[in-house]
Amino acid sequence: MKAAPFEYSRPADIDEACALLAADENARVIAGGQTLVAMMAMRLARPTRLIDINRIAALAYIRQENNKEGEAVAIGAITRQCVVERDALIAKSVPLLARAIPNIGHAATRARGTVGGSLANADPAAELVLSAITLDAVIEYRADGESGESPAREFYIGPMITTLPAGAVLSGVRFPIWRGKVGVGFHEVNARRSDFAFVSAAAQVELGDDGKAKRIAIGVGAATDFPLRLESAEQQLKGGALDDAKVRAALREALADIEPLEDLHASADYRRRVAVDLAARAVADARQAAQGKSHAY
Repeated sequence: MKAAPFEYSRPADIDEACALLAADENARVIAGGQTLVAMMAMRLARPTRLIDINRIAALAYIRQENNKEGEAVAIGAITRQCVVERDALIAKSVPLLARAIPNIGHAATRARGTVGGSLANADPAAELVLSAITLDAVIEYRADGESGESPAREFYIGPMITTLPAGAVLSGVRFPIWRGKVGVGFHEVNARRSDFAFVSAAAQVELGDDGKAKRIAIGVGAATDFPLRLESAEQQLKGGALDDAKVRAALREALADIEPLEDLHASADYRRRVAVDLAARAVADARQAAQGKSHAY
């Protein structure tokens, strides 16, 4: 099939993009187009206008920032995923993101796909969304000539559903920088490498001089309507030695009451069980990396 007819606009800046979007409730923003173009070709999406933000240079950047929240790495919305994958600052300061990015689709997908596009699309299995929620990233957007932001954990409310205001354009994201003895782990299960994950898990750990967890973040993706931060498990494990048995017990308890997705690919019981296993492996990898026994990503 081919896409239904649509108008095309290429705004000069983000405020013009916001104005175009606000003027047409059926308009859609396009950057990498890795999801939207396929949906249009199958006529699952029929936008009346595409607003192409690819030429807005101000939305393409990777830089370190210092603000009231502390140190962070900021990434512009139209920054290509392949650029993030190769970036030295990302590898050094946001190792979990560096570890997760290579799992996104194929190399060709990452060459066109953008950071902002994946975050805005809000697919439950998206590695970028899982990373943002796990690390308490902050989503930035522009609307009505003003800038706004939202913590990633409050930005996602359902499959393909976010709290992005009507007429707003996602402009970037900030990932906090962890210092100290930091290690990360990331695992996912899919039918074939590069396919959408059935279940995924991410962990980042900072160890103190005593070898115990000074700080820990654990997230699970693809198993529910949107990725989850397992805060109850983190609270149980913080300050401990991250013993494998204790980690699994904390994870099982944290995931006991979730309502996993169920489809032709995987049952709810399978997703719950595998989520525990992958999260435990991610924490173990993060612990070992923080101890210097393996690479952090």
